[in-house]
Amino acid sequence: MCSFGAMAQEPELNGANTAWILTSTALVLMMTLPGLALFYGGLVRSKNVLSILMQCFSIAAISSVLWLVIGYSLAFAEGNAFIGGLDKVLLMGVERSDLAGDIPEPLFMLFQMTFAVITPALIIGGFAERMKFSAVLLFCAMWLLFVYTPVTHWVWGGGWLAQMGFYDFAGGAVVHITCGVAALVAAIVLGPRKGFPKTAMLPHNMTMTVTGAGLLWVGWFGFNGGSALAANGDAAMAMLVTHISAAMGAMTWAAIEWRRFGKPSALGIVTGMVAGLGTITPASGFVGPGGALVLGLLGGFVCFNATVYIKQTLKIDDSLDVFPVHGVGGILGTLLVGVFSSTDLGVFSGYGFGEGNETMADQLLVQFIGVTATLVYTAVVSFILFKVVALFTKGLRVDEEQEVTGLDISQHEETGYSL
Repeated sequence: MCSFGAMAQEPELNGANTAWILTSTALVLMMTLPGLALFYGGLVRSKNVLSILMQCFSIAAISSVLWLVIGYSLAFAEGNAFIGGLDKVLLMGVERSDLAGDIPEPLFMLFQMTFAVITPALIIGGFAERMKFSAVLLFCAMWLLFVYTPVTHWVWGGGWLAQMGFYDFAGGAVVHITCGVAALVAAIVLGPRKGFPKTAMLPHNMTMTVTGAGLLWVGWFGFNGGSALAANGDAAMAMLVTHISAAMGAMTWAAIEWRRFGKPSALGIVTGMVAGLGTITPASGFVGPGGALVLGLLGGFVCFNATVYIKQTLKIDDSLDVFPVHGVGGILGTLLVGVFSSTDLGVFSGYGFGEGNETMADQLLVQFIGVTATLVYTAVVSFILFKVVALFTKGLRVDEEQEVTGLDISQHEETGYSL
């Protein structure tokens, strides 16, 4: 994604670009509401479906307000290499006619807000079915300000990673690594759900999940294509490679299941799609269709094996596989953009290096530094935030009786289905 500073060079409003980012903003919001809400809602047991929907809606509301009040300013206002300033608190001084590049700045802020909405919402898959609602809200609000906002500034707000020439077109590090690592920390800190791993905890409504997955796939065109911040060839290529990687990830995961278990599953094919999408996201503005095929294939294969390893070998109850799909996919794609952005790979070539990085080795080093910094920072701060939240909410988890009853009743006094 173009940084705010880079865009500020263009003085005139471009109607076509504005129309495209208006559309992309709606598509990205659709990814959370209702896309992610349905996708996650179908994956949990029926006694917890409303809790997932409630968390998605509540996080969307809280993140939107926080982004307006201070998050956008800390991410994109002029500051230092690590955090932005306070010049744009409550969009102070920003008029309707003000531009961010050649689109209205209020629209740029709103587009970025939809990213700030979906990233903490993705984390809930790591602690689904066992965390207090009050703890969910407090953690996600604090995490948005102390993890998401600084990393966004590092990468897209002119911070230290942007200055190094780090490639993250639409959120491999900013979105997928941060949410995946936070979900893994959550799963470890909270511990497994009652009965895990001996008791099978199967999705209660795969129809809902597949519907949500379809909305995510379509919405991702705005996520990646919109990150070009223009209606141009960059956006078109980003959409093309996004679609190809999603398709290849879905095919790869389904093929592995078919070979191992004799039958492909609907859960597998949609999870592979998300793995392909997460892997292509950081690379979508820098690679071509050939590179997208490889990234989708590797995303499906690596994320499948990461899921099995984390669940079956490490026995970590990352309930909805946020880290092995989003985290691992984001890491993989963010590293490999350093390879497939090269112009010297024939049919697998991308669109070159820049920002002073003249060789593949140079770019890979920058990518590795960015991935490592994002991973370590997110893990440490997320762990601290969970401990702080636990003090305020007198523990992170619901009690055993409430968990057995289900969060729909115990946290919201409602049920998803009338019997």
